[in-house]
Amino acid sequence: MSKKKQNGILMRLIQGALIGTGAILPGISGGVLMVIFGIYQPIMSLLAHPFKTFKENMKLLLPVIIGVGLGVLGISKILGFLLDAYPDQSVCLFVGLIGGMLPSLFREAGEKGRGKSSWVALIVAFIVIMALLLSLQVIQVEIVPNLWWYLFCGFCLALSVIAPGMSFSTLLMPLGLYTPFIAGIGDLNFSILIPAGIGAVLTVILFAKAVTTLLDKHYAPVFHGIIGIVIAATLVIIPFQSFTAGVGVALINIACIAVGVIAALALDKFNSSVEKPD
Repeated sequence: MSKKKQNGILMRLIQGALIGTGAILPGISGGVLMVIFGIYQPIMSLLAHPFKTFKENMKLLLPVIIGVGLGVLGISKILGFLLDAYPDQSVCLFVGLIGGMLPSLFREAGEKGRGKSSWVALIVAFIVIMALLLSLQVIQVEIVPNLWWYLFCGFCLALSVIAPGMSFSTLLMPLGLYTPFIAGIGDLNFSILIPAGIGAVLTVILFAKAVTTLLDKHYAPVFHGIIGIVIAATLVIIPFQSFTAGVGVALINIACIAVGVIAALALDKFNSSVEKPD
């Protein structure tokens, strides 16, 4: 195997790990990272038509799929610890990562033009998601995790991969499902992993083709609507109350946001220099 081919496989493995990480981080979308890495279309083609396109796409995507699994399992343990020990700082870091990814997301959304319908979709999606998430916070819904709710978690996890920009972990957090779900993944708790896996597979079967068709026919409005969702979800998870705890805490939070922005921009710049798969 040539060195160039080895480097290509390693790069796709790393990209897969980042996609898996993005799928479970609050507010971040694995689908966005797939778009940035230039592998969204082949992955969606494989998911929408697994038998028809298996031979064509599997050789390219196998390292990515392995990387996704490693990313999800590897980051879950670390994420569970960080959210428990440094919840506000962790969320601020995530907010910075999202903010740093927005320029690339806007760039991708405008690839096929940006008309009036695009901006309408962005504003409407922003208002609807903001209202929904704020309502969940005000109502303070308390849910006891069980089989059905972990199926729902799998549904959310899969959507964050197949729909660019959608990160439904921000819905799981106010419902009280995010922490036990992440802990279950990190601990390899099969009473959580099995129903979540079933929910994820069913979501892919039912929605992958529909999402692909929607993006093919209404690319700009759908993508801008997703940006509206991203912005709303990000604003909701910012721990504003911690900024009033003292100057030191506020400065640490700001530093975490800055680190996230810089890391995301650096990732986008690095990816721009890497040849995307055909």
